[in-house]
Amino acid sequence: MKKNISKILVILLIIALAIAFFAFDLGRFLTLANLKAQQEAFAGYYAAHTFQTILIFFIIYVAVTALSLPGAAVMTLAGGALFGLGIGMVVVSFASTIGATLAFLVSRFLLRDSVQSKFGDKLSAINEGMRKDGAFYLFTLRLVPIFPFFVINLVMGLTPIRILAYALVSQLGMLPGTLVYVNAGTQLARIDSLQGILSPGLLFSFVLLGIFPLIAKKIVTIVKGRRIYAKWPRPKNFDYNMVVIGGGSAGLVASYIAAVVKAKVALIERHKMGGDCLNTGCVPSKALIRSAKMLAYSRRAKDFGFRSGKFEYDFADVMERVQRVIKKVEPHDSVERYTGLGVEVIQGEAKITSPFTVQVNGRTLTTRNIIVATGARPFIPPIPGLDQIEYLTSDNVWEMRTQPKRLVVLGGGPIGCELAQTFARLGSEVTQVEMMPRLMLREDEDVSAMVHKKFEAEGIRVLTGHTAKQVRSEGGKKILVCESKAGEVLVEFDEILVAVGRAANAKGFGLEELGVTLRRNGTIETNGLLQTNFPNIYCSGDVAGPYQFTHTAAHQSWYAAVNALFGRFKTFKVDYSVIPWATYTDPEVARVGLNILEAKEKNIEYEVTNYGIDDLDRAIADSEDHGLVRVLTKPGTDKILGVTIVGTHAGDLIAEYVLAMKNNLGLNKIMGTIHIYPTLAEANKYAAGEWKKAHAPEKVLNWVSRYHAWMRG
Repeated sequence: MKKNISKILVILLIIALAIAFFAFDLGRFLTLANLKAQQEAFAGYYAAHTFQTILIFFIIYVAVTALSLPGAAVMTLAGGALFGLGIGMVVVSFASTIGATLAFLVSRFLLRDSVQSKFGDKLSAINEGMRKDGAFYLFTLRLVPIFPFFVINLVMGLTPIRILAYALVSQLGMLPGTLVYVNAGTQLARIDSLQGILSPGLLFSFVLLGIFPLIAKKIVTIVKGRRIYAKWPRPKNFDYNMVVIGGGSAGLVASYIAAVVKAKVALIERHKMGGDCLNTGCVPSKALIRSAKMLAYSRRAKDFGFRSGKFEYDFADVMERVQRVIKKVEPHDSVERYTGLGVEVIQGEAKITSPFTVQVNGRTLTTRNIIVATGARPFIPPIPGLDQIEYLTSDNVWEMRTQPKRLVVLGGGPIGCELAQTFARLGSEVTQVEMMPRLMLREDEDVSAMVHKKFEAEGIRVLTGHTAKQVRSEGGKKILVCESKAGEVLVEFDEILVAVGRAANAKGFGLEELGVTLRRNGTIETNGLLQTNFPNIYCSGDVAGPYQFTHTAAHQSWYAAVNALFGRFKTFKVDYSVIPWATYTDPEVARVGLNILEAKEKNIEYEVTNYGIDDLDRAIADSEDHGLVRVLTKPGTDKILGVTIVGTHAGDLIAEYVLAMKNNLGLNKIMGTIHIYPTLAEANKYAAGEWKKAHAPEKVLNWVSRYHAWMRG
């Protein structure tokens, strides 16, 4: 409240000063004609009152620039005319910097919070760039006087650049322009107009001066590159344009792109082609989820008009089906397929020995570029006693052929939730343990509650707010000791599945020896081009983060491959603006963009539109009438900020909103699109309709109602 009052007072003060400036026509004193007419009088006053004249001039100059009033250029000339080149440069330089900084601070105080809250998601990349290279950008802008300085002051106030850096860089960057104007002021009698000061030739010189930092930055980059690569001899010729390490989704896409554009590429995989997604992740988990869902349908036989439903099955047969599904998908990611595409596939353990060489199977491959796509593995928490038993993870659970009677699942994220529900449906007695207060913590609270309620209805014992403290083996029994606010809880189990997250595979193949920088979370640090601190070593997929999805790995790999192969001509910054994902529980939870939780965390204003799928004809016909479509929009507009869908086939339904957000289409466009009846996809249209009803032009409709009444007579 106090800050708002302060903002209002500052705005009123600025308005009052601006009104006074124009009302009293103070601008007439800041013209070239007036300056030339009063030059002798000014010189006489300065001779009699030297210090006082400098102080008054300094204060007026600061006020004019701080308020972004017209006349700064004339005052700069006056500085040269009154004080000469030396003193004039000092006075004008410091006065202009202080005035510019005050304008910068006013802009930051009045506007930055509101601008960042409204457009924070769009400005994140700009903010990050300003934090890293803001001083460089500002220096370039200051050197070129064709950019109005008052605009630079106001715009820079909206960015995260530091105040001290802004002031120092502004002072240095404005020196060339200040020198030109102050020097022109010493020759005031010869100047007929301000335009005459900046002739086309001089402006061209300024432009050359402005692009000098760009050239200098390129030179610095080359010098830094030489320093980075100084330890390693650069081969005269290269065997490959690109070597890709890792044959998962990220590595496969990078290799495919390189082969398509006729680059010579080698793909090294130490284990199985297809990586986690094919062998231990997406494909097997969805196959098992599908089998478990058939059992769940059989138990709901009465919902579909049957008196009873019963499946006879063997757990081992179900797990064998999972392997058959993997085998059926396997050719898509096979050595044969990629060899046919033109990729040299090498089975073996890769070792990066320099930025230009990779060793595998006793061979040394020389390459212009390396893409690291080594994926991630299940993270194993340091729980005492866990290492004394055989535990399950998403890597080895697929080897099981005997169903566990009592299963503990550690973790309430997507993997933990999917497998907990699946094993419960297959007949295991499942206890799910999550240390946080709810499941699926990154989703909205009511969404988590829907999944939690469904789990409990299916017999899963959900222990949220419980921290796993110890695993005990006593008398042939295995016990998990959990701690909660209510006290200690003991959970007896036959098998325990650890699903508390994934750790990047960033060590053990040469990156440490090379000096590639890692983040605190263990992923490889990359810039917007997906380069590591070695410009020719790129990274994509789970090992790079920030998202650990197959589709984002493929998305990143396009950028990594194109930048690696064609970066000397054109580079592309990876775009994370529209990233969708889904958790394949029942109900499914799919999301793209913001949800309520993230919007509040980022202080982004939003409106919420909910459509209950219990109202949808097709969902009712399918006995799947539960869940919702939730759309967040920019207040007062149909611009989509994010969508959450809970319900059957949510992962498929979200695609329409992904397309809309990517192409900046609003809810009006979705509502105006014909959707087949009866389909689940109609839920998207009806959600748009709910938004439209909430934004109906009531005043216009009242007049329309009167018109119709008048027409009836």
